[in-house]
Amino acid sequence: MRETTVVAADYFRSYSVVGLLAVVGLLFVAVAFGAGRLLRPVVPTPEKLMTYECGVDPVGEGWAHTQVRYYVYAFLYVIFAVDSIFLFPWATVFAAEGYGATTLVEMFIFLGFLAVGLLYAYKKGVLTWT
Repeated sequence: MRETTVVAADYFRSYSVVGLLAVVGLLFVAVAFGAGRLLRPVVPTPEKLMTYECGVDPVGEGWAHTQVRYYVYAFLYVIFAVDSIFLFPWATVFAAEGYGATTLVEMFIFLGFLAVGLLYAYKKGVLTWT
């Protein structure tokens, strides 16, 4: 029975170190924010209270029209970036013993999905620059 108590005490002692570290971290953040609040100058002006958007003063209504094609190009870039991220690890596993055929089939399925997406974008005319 005594061994179990000693083991439990060691177990909870390791958690107490983690808890103490968390408390010290929270205290450090609280002191940093408090010092920042006490030391910074507070001088509100109408310019500081105005809505700020990317360095441009707000003029007119809040609604603006944007071209959707820019987002489409961004999505296409993300698709091909993800594709390249998956191709590099696949190339290293493909050479490993026993993984060749399985990873080859999986990669062709993955590339097939990407090709279908690219074909769909081409058919919709997304890839034409006008």
